[in-house]
Amino acid sequence: MRASFDATGEVVVITGGAHGIGAALAAAVAGCGGTAVVFDISLGIEAAGIEYVEVDVSNREAVLKAVSGVIERHGRIDGLVAGAAVQPRAAVVDIDPEDWTRTLKVNLDGVVWACQAVVPRMVEQRSGSVIVFTSGIASTGFPGAAAYASSKAALAAFARTLAAEVAEHRVRVNVVAPGVIDTEQFRSANIGADLEHWRDTTGIGDPEDVVGPLLFLLSDAAAMTGSQLTRERVFARLETFKES
Repeated sequence: MRASFDATGEVVVITGGAHGIGAALAAAVAGCGGTAVVFDISLGIEAAGIEYVEVDVSNREAVLKAVSGVIERHGRIDGLVAGAAVQPRAAVVDIDPEDWTRTLKVNLDGVVWACQAVVPRMVEQRSGSVIVFTSGIASTGFPGAAAYASSKAALAAFARTLAAEVAEHRVRVNVVAPGVIDTEQFRSANIGADLEHWRDTTGIGDPEDVVGPLLFLLSDAAAMTGSQLTRERVFARLETFKES
């Protein structure tokens, strides 16, 4: 069975979309005829169907202003994919307070501010899909990843709560645990033995591997809310992981 998606006339805001999964999704949304508006602290090259807005998602006022600009330009927002995240690594006893605070501000607060800005518009439209990302290590833990894991665990609870609050307005909120994906952030946070661990256990996928589930959740085919799609293992990836 082959799936196809039509995003003609639709607008999707993607935070942290200049690289990795977000960049792959932005290209896919544009390829489906929609407009992807990427919020990131680094800007990519604009292309047909892809806009970039320089935003630090930890800054609530900046997020509200950026979303207001999207509504002024396009008149609607159909999807929000909140993917901006940082992933510092340190043992619990060595966590720098600034790193801890920054992780929660970006990974958790940034999602809250984006939802506060976007969801009221979706409620007015009586349609919309919000996607947030959690991680497998949010439930299992992983050495050196306390800040990241804590933020991702909190996001799952936040998303389910928001889903319950806006379901009556036909706005859907779902969670994706994409598994281990080969991104710049993943490589910088996992080197040496950690990289070998993931390669030899779950496998390591490509950003494009996550695009299909995300397009599904953005589409009206996903008559679900408060759910979590979890991708535990990568098929046939162990031997194809590309060293750089």
